Amino acid sequence: MRKRFGIDIDGTLTCPTTFIPFINNTLNKNITFEDMTQYDLTPLMGLTEEQFWKWMDEMEPLIYKDAPLAKGAKAIVQNWKQHHDLYFISARRKHLLDVTCKWFNKKDIDYDHLELIGTHNKIAAVKNHNIDIFFEDKHDNACDISEECKIPVILFDTPYNREPIPSNVHRVKSWREANKKVETLFTKIPAYK
Repeated sequence: MRKRFGIDIDGTLTCPTTFIPFINNTLNKNITFEDMTQYDLTPLMGLTEEQFWKWMDEMEPLIYKDAPLAKGAKAIVQNWKQHHDLYFISARRKHLLDVTCKWFNKKDIDYDHLELIGTHNKIAAVKNHNIDIFFEDKHDNACDISEECKIPVILFDTPYNREPIPSNVHRVKSWREANKKVETLFTKIPAYK
């Protein structure tokens, strides 16, 4: 039976370290992935909220244009696509749709639906599309989606999301581990080998 997978893009499908070289190079910083202990990067970057969004306006298209895939993501997602519907739902702002579509084409990632909602609150999109399971890297998103939508959420472990999680949120360290968790949650889903 086909399931509908909701998948976040940044920090989930893409490598969660993607922003680091851009921050270090443009702001003359020397941060590491382990330094990113909170989702809000403004304190680490030494920027105000206004300065951060000015930086994002300039840098987002460059960052997203060549963002590396998370290790193991492509093979697993492409295997899932054969058996399930893939709905990519991202907090990216809508004006980034063209660069995002080009990135998916360049990376040869197939999908059924791609939506940039311009906000981290993904609950309405998850409900609207009848998502059966969601894949996320932002802690509060994962918890809110699991509790409000009553679906399992796979949370990709990062230094910025290590707070406690409810029972319907499943922390994983890799795409291979995510795939195994999906197998246990939906026992009839063919696994990627």
